[in-house]
Amino acid sequence: MSALLWGGLLGGLTGTGLVLVATRISVLRRPQLSVRVLPYLRDVPAREQGPASRSVSSTPASAAVGIFGPVLSSAADVVERVLGGSSSVRRRLQRAGLDRTVQDFRIEQVVWGLVGFGAAAAVTLLRALGGVGSPASAVIFCVLGFVCGVFLRDNRLSTQVKNRERQVLIEFPTIAELLALSVAAGESPVSALDRVVRRSHGALSEDLAGVLARIRTGEPVGTAFESLARATGLPIVARFATGITVAMERGTPLADVLHAQAADVREAGRRLLIETAARKEIAMMAPVVFFVLPVTILFAFYPGVLGLRLSTP
Repeated sequence: MSALLWGGLLGGLTGTGLVLVATRISVLRRPQLSVRVLPYLRDVPAREQGPASRSVSSTPASAAVGIFGPVLSSAADVVERVLGGSSSVRRRLQRAGLDRTVQDFRIEQVVWGLVGFGAAAAVTLLRALGGVGSPASAVIFCVLGFVCGVFLRDNRLSTQVKNRERQVLIEFPTIAELLALSVAAGESPVSALDRVVRRSHGALSEDLAGVLARIRTGEPVGTAFESLARATGLPIVARFATGITVAMERGTPLADVLHAQAADVREAGRRLLIETAARKEIAMMAPVVFFVLPVTILFAFYPGVLGLRLSTP
């Protein structure tokens, strides 16, 4: 098949797909009769609406969800059965601060896999137009593209967890010092927590806002901080939450505990920076050896070499 026929076939398929999508969006954007008449019938007793009589959102995103949602959900169920580990995914989503369920994450994995499949299919099509490759290798390559997309999303989640935990470690000394100052000024732990949450923004502040919300719903302060200690993946934050719980239960001065924990975190960060610099000493020497030293040698010897060339007959 020539390139012209391939182009015509792909163009026809693309145009047909766009027409179908535009037709479906126009149907979803059209308001139902019940939605138009209901505001004028306020005296009619409201009855529970079934799935067919509920109003449908008219945004393109909702239209896309309505079209491809069931297929993506089925594919996400297949990925869940193959990979498993829903408890680990749920914990990592919580540690990354993402307000998503495991099903939503599996759907995102399927979408990333489809992107990888499309990229692999495009490369395979270009190779086929050039007369290179076989159908079996093309199928294997496309499947590998889908698998790589699925695992790249999982790797991205792990990266998001590490980045958020790094932000928590950076924010922790400041948050602990602010809590210590508020408690030392005479405020209660809950009032100090409320003040710090309202004045600060960041990953740790969001976690403390969740703790404050649980306290305001009637949960004991110690239990709320214990849930934070169980949910976090950082030993420093878990020790911070446990320290606040123990200090409130046993009457230990809370300000001293917070000051000590902030000092420990700063010392741990300083020690980690020194260890990182020690591990990357060779990498730090690379710019000096490969860039600075050759330029220095060139500036030192080039005038002499130029003088010898000018002096020789």
